[in-house]
Amino acid sequence: MRVVYSSKHTLHDPEQVIRGGVPGSNWERPARAVLIRDALAQDTRFTLEAPTEHGVQPIESVHARGLIAFLEEAWLVWREATGKSEMFPDTIMHAGLRDGMSQAVPEPRTPIGRLGYWGFDTSTPILPGTYEAARSAVDVALTACDLVLSGDAVSYGLCRPPGHHAAHRTFGGFCFFNNAAIATDYLARRSGERVAVLDVDYHHGNGTQQIFYDRSDVLYTSLHADPLRAYPYFVGHADEVGVGAGEGTTLNIPLPPGTTNEQYLSALDQALDVLVDFAPAVTVVSLGIDTYGQDPLGDFSLTTPVYAEVGRRAASAAGRLVILQEGGYYLPRLGENVRQWLLGALGAAEPST
Repeated sequence: MRVVYSSKHTLHDPEQVIRGGVPGSNWERPARAVLIRDALAQDTRFTLEAPTEHGVQPIESVHARGLIAFLEEAWLVWREATGKSEMFPDTIMHAGLRDGMSQAVPEPRTPIGRLGYWGFDTSTPILPGTYEAARSAVDVALTACDLVLSGDAVSYGLCRPPGHHAAHRTFGGFCFFNNAAIATDYLARRSGERVAVLDVDYHHGNGTQQIFYDRSDVLYTSLHADPLRAYPYFVGHADEVGVGAGEGTTLNIPLPPGTTNEQYLSALDQALDVLVDFAPAVTVVSLGIDTYGQDPLGDFSLTTPVYAEVGRRAASAAGRLVILQEGGYYLPRLGENVRQWLLGALGAAEPST
């Protein structure tokens, strides 16, 4: 399997995030991608290669130009105005602020106002290298798409920062550009065929769902923690099925705390049955390993051996796969858990504990 990786992800290395109003350690750190890369580099069944540049147009097909422009210039404008080392908002635009009024709100002129206009949480700080790192993650995803479009049955893009929380006109959840959504749109445009997304991150991919919610040519399926208790809280319920032309092309399967291997595989089979009926030309996998039983940001009970089986079932049902990295924050097992998932997708699973 060809693995696309760029060291530019290290340009985004926040010292802290704010969770629950309290500054704390940043879980989404460069070591995540480095550990995955090292685990795969030691296995001769994987070959690493660099991404090719794809420009901004594929991003503009998915994200608002104002969001792209903000992320490109945000750090320099912020630094000049405040002198502070990391960007965090103090207000975040909420629809309730304008109840009974027009929801069309002009973008503020101050850096702090613009940050709250485009971002939706306090866990996604912007640094000097954030924009370049995020652009590189998109190129990683699109290069992985090119490999499958040119004949590979499966490819893996080691994306960092992750992407599935970024929506059409907002960023958050450690995500700036939605790598999976950009890849999905790119595949649909290039192939002219249906594309599916299988999101197996612990957290619901609210951004990916929102971007494709009214499209009939993209199926979004997600297994995730119930948003009644878990981030992103406001999106990902079972009754969200799409609208207009996209009605019936969204499937959410919220799962309870302590979800076991067996429960997870049962839910996966439900999603794959729907995916098979949709008959996509390519399936994009948002691969989150924060479903692991020891992950600090999750509460499932999955163990390492199940990941190979998840990968095997996904590849068996979905055909051609573009697998893109999302979450996963328990570093001691992250590399091996990803390796097992990918080996399963290759049909080369091996015993693991």
